Amino acid sequence: MIPCLNIETGSSSEVERLRKIVTALMAQVERSMDVQGGAFSLFQTAILLDDKVRDRTCELEAAKTSLEETNDELNRANAEAHTARLRLVEAVESVSEGFALFDKSDRLVLCNSRFCEYWGIGHNDIHYGASFADISKGLVDSCRVPGALKDRQGWLKERLQRHRNPDGAIVLRMFDGRWLKVTERLTGDGGIVGIYTDITEIKKQEKLRRQQELAEKSVLLQASIDNLSQGVAVYNKDLKLAAWNQQFVDLLDLPDGFVDTEMSFSDYLQFNNKRKEYSKDTKRSIKDRLDQAAVFTSFFFEYTRPNGTVLEVRRNPMPNGGFVTTYTDITARRQTAVQLREAKENLEMRVQERTSALSSLNEKLQMEIAERREVEEELLLAKALAEDANLSKTKFLAAASHDLLQPLNAARLFISILQEQPLVQETAHLVERTDMAMQGVENLLSTLLEISKLDAGAVPTEVIDFPVVEVMDRLAQEYRAIANDSGIELRMVPSSVTVRSDRKLLERLLRNFLSNAVRYTERGKILVGCRRKKNMIVIQVTDTGPGIDDRDLASIFEEFHQLNRSVRKGMRGVGLGLAIVKRIAGMLGARVRVSSKVGHGSTFMVEIPTSEQKLVPIQPVIGEVNGSQAMRLLLQNISVLVVDNEESIREGMAHLIESWGGVVCTAVCVNDALKAVEQGNKPDLVIVDYHLDNQSTGIEVLKQLNRQLGLHVPSLVITADRGDEVRKEVIDFGCGLLNKPLKPHRLRAWMAHSIETSCVPGAAS
Repeated sequence: MIPCLNIETGSSSEVERLRKIVTALMAQVERSMDVQGGAFSLFQTAILLDDKVRDRTCELEAAKTSLEETNDELNRANAEAHTARLRLVEAVESVSEGFALFDKSDRLVLCNSRFCEYWGIGHNDIHYGASFADISKGLVDSCRVPGALKDRQGWLKERLQRHRNPDGAIVLRMFDGRWLKVTERLTGDGGIVGIYTDITEIKKQEKLRRQQELAEKSVLLQASIDNLSQGVAVYNKDLKLAAWNQQFVDLLDLPDGFVDTEMSFSDYLQFNNKRKEYSKDTKRSIKDRLDQAAVFTSFFFEYTRPNGTVLEVRRNPMPNGGFVTTYTDITARRQTAVQLREAKENLEMRVQERTSALSSLNEKLQMEIAERREVEEELLLAKALAEDANLSKTKFLAAASHDLLQPLNAARLFISILQEQPLVQETAHLVERTDMAMQGVENLLSTLLEISKLDAGAVPTEVIDFPVVEVMDRLAQEYRAIANDSGIELRMVPSSVTVRSDRKLLERLLRNFLSNAVRYTERGKILVGCRRKKNMIVIQVTDTGPGIDDRDLASIFEEFHQLNRSVRKGMRGVGLGLAIVKRIAGMLGARVRVSSKVGHGSTFMVEIPTSEQKLVPIQPVIGEVNGSQAMRLLLQNISVLVVDNEESIREGMAHLIESWGGVVCTAVCVNDALKAVEQGNKPDLVIVDYHLDNQSTGIEVLKQLNRQLGLHVPSLVITADRGDEVRKEVIDFGCGLLNKPLKPHRLRAWMAHSIETSCVPGAAS
């Protein structure tokens, strides 16, 4: 192939040389003919040789032409390849991520400046043709990857293996704190292409979110263990105390300042050993106890403290190391067991003394009677313990439900703020779903709180005479808008009957009837009416819903029992409404009945006594409801003082009211409120939480503002306590009252109404 490359420049000289050779050969032939006398034969040979030379010359000319065309095509291909490479380099350089291409020999072919920047290599210092192993080794040697500092060879080996067999993305932390996501894949010719993406911001957001989640979980954990009757101590994997409750300190008589997050389990054991806490348990040394705790296994034992208290200790390991230890005072249980054992022994002795003088028949009879008595005593004791446990459970549920309303109130405020903001469709959808979930939690907690109060007997009954139409009118107005939005006609037949019952409890009972009717009726009507029955009246709620099968009628009044009936989106209940109805009916001595037919609807009825008195019903005042725009104009530049001891609720209230155009000043206690007003922040409205720090109440704050500063403005008390005593105190003081979790539309309606009725100067005209 090498001579062919010179034909283009040397073909003419070659032809000339061949011609000279031919001329010389012909001359030699002619001389030979003259010598040998074969002139004609040599002439023929010369003719043939001349023909071959001519053919060869033509072939050379054709080869020259073909070579010129080939050279032209090669030049064009080289130019196109050069242009393509330049474009590829520019395209790769414009990529926002790092890019690197290695050939099938795992040597660098192409990369961009972002790739060099990530690894701390100058673009001019990159060596094309360098192997991936050499580049990785250089990164390890220059300490660019902190993860490789402990085991450089191990890290390098694993990285090369992942590089040669790419399977998903890997994440690397760089020495400068950045995080890179490396995505590699094989090319068609056996090479490897890698994309290096900077995900530092994503990692920061993830870390922040994890920290927030841990903080929230920590708060919930501490709140939970603080409400336990047992002593609780949580140790981490380093055997350091991470969390505890006051019951743990009290049960073990630990001194003030000793229990903190720096206390190790070893310190705890040494302290107990010095004060002879384990004097009655000499089988295990301090080292044995510490070694047993270090293996993080489940453990249970009981021991008697020097003061005579008997503790039941249970230790359970945690998934990520560490353990949780609970301490239960079982002294009373042990004393009861000893007394029962002594009583049993004494009883057996008496039975033996009495039966020794009797015949075998009397002996058998006395033994049978004794056994029956023991069984009866055990049954009575078991019944008493079960009743105590049930009452304790009910009180705990009521307290826990009440406490959980606090953080839910803050969450409801922040969700309402988000709903007030202009959001993209996807985010607005997520906020709506979150709001629906929060409504479900609120409904569940409110229902649990109500049913627990009923079980605990914390709801007093006040039987009075009142026109039944007042309750029916109020409920009909409340549910008619909800029914109309769902395409259902709600009709109420008025009644002039006066009944004798507890007004609030009857209203709760009927509200549950109407809630179920609206929830399960997809189309048709709901009818609320009364029927007389001697000295009784039957209030009934009839719907055209799917109906209830006869075999399910007996079970619908059980807790958390829900039938598989269709329900509209966002209106599914928790299965406690009719359980509450059952309890209220028991408190009122009322009879509740239900009749239903599948596919035609249901009728729920309650039978209550009537009264001989004839009372005139109070007509409800139906005012014109301001629209959202009118409320917003009323709330412009209104000054509001918010007093609450919870920072999250203060922040949420401030954002919410400011989103309506108001100006908010917040305070933690009465001193902060007085100082804020004295500094010139005179409010048009005051909103206070009922329960504040240091046993203070919102009513006391309002009294101080009135007494010391003469501040008389519309005021609202917000509380999670739904007791009648709190309600009466607030109403007697002349304030508005809203319960937690707070519904923003009710707050805005109260503010707008207060502004209109009090003629606040700062209100928009």
